[in-house]
Amino acid sequence: MLAVVLCVGSGVVWAVTDGDQPQPKKPAAVRQAPDDIRDTVEKVPRSPEGNLAVDYNEKEFKKRFGRETVHAPGAWATEKNFVRGTGSTLKGFKFGTFEEDWSTELTGPICDTTRHVTADGRTAVLLQEKSDKPKDAKGKDKKKGKKDKGGKGKKDKKGKGKKAKGKSPKADKPDEHLCNELAFFDLNTGEKLWQMKLPDAKGAFAQNTNVTMTRGTVAVAWGQGSVAYDMKRGRQLWTGAPSAECRDLGFAGGRDLLALVQCGDIEEPQFKVQKVRPRTGKTEWTYKVARGVERVYLVSSDPAVLAVSTDGTAVTNLITLDDRGDYRATIDMPEGRFFDNCGKSPFGAVETCDSIAVGREQLFLAASKGSPADNWIVSYDLGTGKAVKKFDSKPDRPMYPLRVSGGKLLAFRPSDDGVSPAAVVSLDPRRGEETPYLLFGMPDRIGMENPEESQIIVEHGRVFFAPRELSAEDSGPWKGMAFSVLGVEGA
Repeated sequence: MLAVVLCVGSGVVWAVTDGDQPQPKKPAAVRQAPDDIRDTVEKVPRSPEGNLAVDYNEKEFKKRFGRETVHAPGAWATEKNFVRGTGSTLKGFKFGTFEEDWSTELTGPICDTTRHVTADGRTAVLLQEKSDKPKDAKGKDKKKGKKDKGGKGKKDKKGKGKKAKGKSPKADKPDEHLCNELAFFDLNTGEKLWQMKLPDAKGAFAQNTNVTMTRGTVAVAWGQGSVAYDMKRGRQLWTGAPSAECRDLGFAGGRDLLALVQCGDIEEPQFKVQKVRPRTGKTEWTYKVARGVERVYLVSSDPAVLAVSTDGTAVTNLITLDDRGDYRATIDMPEGRFFDNCGKSPFGAVETCDSIAVGREQLFLAASKGSPADNWIVSYDLGTGKAVKKFDSKPDRPMYPLRVSGGKLLAFRPSDDGVSPAAVVSLDPRRGEETPYLLFGMPDRIGMENPEESQIIVEHGRVFFAPRELSAEDSGPWKGMAFSVLGVEGA
């Protein structure tokens, strides 16, 4: 078994004193190894007043892409820059310049990404086999003319292993070409570190294939197989092939690696969640999901949190597990009451619940009765499944969970009138207090503030808004251009 090292990114957390409750240990600023998955604790900006860090629009959009709408699944931030993946291109932006710093042409359109980034700024993307590059693209990295470089369940015994606001009506569905090329990139420079073709991946398409990362390992699953690679050189570590009864649907990464396995008949599936050793593919524990569940999403690997549906794709329950794979608690999610975003993405398979924020002891959900514009955020204890704190939003200004940082939730609250500032706020679940983190104005662009339509990322004191689809404006000052990213940073 691999040794587990507790790694917390550099940063400072807000000190809290409460004599009525035991104080958890303050996260320490521990240096992470390069291959660890980044786990930063956000610093408090010296001033919450926001300034533009990145503002970029794709010009001559239809001429460049040859269509009205293009899916844009890739968006990442590092301490040095913001990176955008659109079509078959990665672009990096330095803060404060508003222009691209580098651009790397890929061998095909991006068909899945992972939100995970290593401590030194690397990540993985999946590419379609068929090239869909612009007419003038020749597979070269444009930067300085350089070319690319190559309910309750049961727990099984240990040791069983694997073999060695809605979308635009104009939106094109992901192309029906194989999603079978895996590439690993340095987000700070745009350099492609390695690229591999998935083995025997004839059934790998954008809708059923997912990529994720855990310490030192990149893992991919596509329903009819799975494979893992070493981060450093792309060396294959292990593969998994479907048996007569079961198949890997996808993985969740981060601190650990979880696999979602489907067994039995497609009409009445039996799901299992397994903790997998990243370097060998061996199973450490298995949790059997109760029968009657129709869909499972892997929300978090450590702590282990599952989202399940007993009625189609809408999530009906969250299930938490302990570090041995034993059942801990269930959180009920009545239909229409909670915002989870699990089944919205046309890409990936199981690691898609980006509107559920999970911390070490609690998770956070946005909830509402009736109008989504009047909502609140609730924190739940992972051990008991009980609600801990409720944070009310302001009238017509909903709040959405973004990420947990230092035991507190960072949430986004849009402007209600275009005049009052939008805000990222810090919510303390132990004291029920709200503290401003960033305050800023937002351009009048439809959907940009909606987490169903945009990826909203907080990293290194900045917040970024990146639409999941790019569409050219039909009129006005941005006619012919497509909004790509807006980034705001503190003073």
